[in-house]
Amino acid sequence: EIPMSVPEVEGLPQYEALDVEKIQPSMEQLLDEGRKEIDIILRKAGDELSWKSFAEALEEIDDRITKTWSPISHMNSVVNTDELRDAHDAVLPELSRFNMELLQSRPLYDGWLNLKQSDEANHFDSAQQKIVQDTLRDFELAGVALDEASRTELQEIQRKLSLLSSAFGNNALKATDAWSKLVTDRAELDGIPDPNVAVAREAAQAKGEEGWLLTLEMPSYTSAMQHANSRELRQELHHAYMSRASDVGPNAGEFDNSENIAEILELRRRKAQLLGFDSFADLSVEKKMAASGAEVRDFQLDLLSRALPRAKREIEELREFAQSEYDIDELQPWDLIYVRERLKERKYAVKDSELKPYFPIDAVVSGMFRIVEQMYGIEINECDAPSRWHDDVRFYEILRDDERIAQFYLDAFSRPKKRSGAWMADCRVRRESGNFMQLPVAYLTCNFTPPVDGNPSLLTHSEVVTLFHEFGHGLHHMLTKQRYFAVSGINGVAWDAVELPSQFMENWCWQADSVAMISSHYETGESLPQELLDKLLAAKNFGSATAMVRQLEFGLFDIVLHMSMNPVEPLDVLREVREQTALVPSAEYDRFPMAFGHIFAGGYAAGYYSYLWAEVLSADAFAAFEEEGLFEKNTASKFLKEVLEVGGSVDAAKMFENFRGRAPDPAALLRHNGLN
Repeated sequence: EIPMSVPEVEGLPQYEALDVEKIQPSMEQLLDEGRKEIDIILRKAGDELSWKSFAEALEEIDDRITKTWSPISHMNSVVNTDELRDAHDAVLPELSRFNMELLQSRPLYDGWLNLKQSDEANHFDSAQQKIVQDTLRDFELAGVALDEASRTELQEIQRKLSLLSSAFGNNALKATDAWSKLVTDRAELDGIPDPNVAVAREAAQAKGEEGWLLTLEMPSYTSAMQHANSRELRQELHHAYMSRASDVGPNAGEFDNSENIAEILELRRRKAQLLGFDSFADLSVEKKMAASGAEVRDFQLDLLSRALPRAKREIEELREFAQSEYDIDELQPWDLIYVRERLKERKYAVKDSELKPYFPIDAVVSGMFRIVEQMYGIEINECDAPSRWHDDVRFYEILRDDERIAQFYLDAFSRPKKRSGAWMADCRVRRESGNFMQLPVAYLTCNFTPPVDGNPSLLTHSEVVTLFHEFGHGLHHMLTKQRYFAVSGINGVAWDAVELPSQFMENWCWQADSVAMISSHYETGESLPQELLDKLLAAKNFGSATAMVRQLEFGLFDIVLHMSMNPVEPLDVLREVREQTALVPSAEYDRFPMAFGHIFAGGYAAGYYSYLWAEVLSADAFAAFEEEGLFEKNTASKFLKEVLEVGGSVDAAKMFENFRGRAPDPAALLRHNGLN
């Protein structure tokens, strides 16, 4: 029996019982057991190759490993410790080696090829056909056809990449946690909203200090950059944040990711070369909707040409406002967010401090649930979690016709030792095998300001949008009806289409009927007044061109960096991209790539463009609801059936066409951003 590092209770991980010392031996034993089972499957397959004896048997192994590793990986992100991180990182090379062994196994490849050519394949449903097609492609992209020396080299590349990606993420996290500023004069925090100041006071008290502790965690950093009247304080924070994990800044050289990036890029170039691609960008998009790195670059340059003229006008307006109101002759990066917020307040008379009281997290969450319940005919209830990794965690179940169909955890608040940002990850994937049914379970993670001084956590409207975004991912994972692991939920979905359901959900944060459902003043219970909603809507596209150009800067940096097959200096690439995108001069200490986890520690390498690509899809999908009605049952039912339930069982382009009746049109995205 395998000594599990995370025991189960009621079929779910028992987080409190995590045994860090067992992580490595249990995972290694699990992988060894998997190898033995695969050998048995292959021996049997020669005699009786079938979907059940081959594909389902392999799926069982995949699911078992995923269920064991998922809570370990998740806890490494949300309750990180040195011991957990070391144990987690020790397993990464073994997982990488195991996966590459499978994908480079000629007997397994031949088994899938024989399954495709079998008589049984004539009766496969569309999901089974897609799984076979995608699996054979994955084998080929893993180098199954290469000679032994090249396959061995590719295995070593994957092993090193997994370690380097983890090291990159660890450095970024440690650099974020390493910096803080103790403020002893309350006047220095002038302008920062009271709830954020209260959190800073609690953070100081937790460290036995008197005063207010500012950190680089998102709620602390963004509230200061948006609202601190002290220009010197904003510059100090900006310097610390933009120089994280680099050779400059307050912790210069201590967590420097420069070498990690150089090695990652070199290994990715070599991987593309081994597999016969012109660049890593072309290798990356092989499994996406886009056809090539060049198409991705051109897609972004086209959007840039549409957004840049307006963005320049937006920045010029900010410059004039900054000069006249704050005597700032030259707008600097640490001024941008602050000045934009003040001008937004001046033009539209809407402040976060006015809006936040109407968005206590409990009201937002319950209203969000009512919206999707009304759309998709489901019911969401909070229930007791059989186990939690932190007291903040809440647990829910989703019912349809009084039958449980999914469960999820919500970990909403920022805290030390928790990765910044927001994300959805799977704890359990929906799958069926004979009489066995495994329900999907999701992790929804955010980093909102926690409750303080007995008051509830109050969300900014942008945080409300973030919550809806991640819940959209969660619904994609949980409302799937697929039987097979490989295409269940977000599995098997083209990476540049996976953001469709999440970005689609964001639209309900801007509609009068749905805003009334998610807003409730924490003292009076009043929904957001029409007057404030009108201001919010009027301000919706304020700075939208600038924001799009910023996203295009990230995406172009990513794709240009990965289109080169020669060694390049990331900061030089960034400077070249900024010659096309920069709206204000960058700070000399700006080392943004050194903490760009999306492309160096996540799944977005040569894929950051996916956010805007998918936004074209999501805006066009939502346009159907604008045409037919926000809660129109037939439209919602069609979106559920053709997008959420199909998971990865249908090609992404076909999936969109099945819902919309045509190919995607960028007109809705431009209209939603005021750029048409």
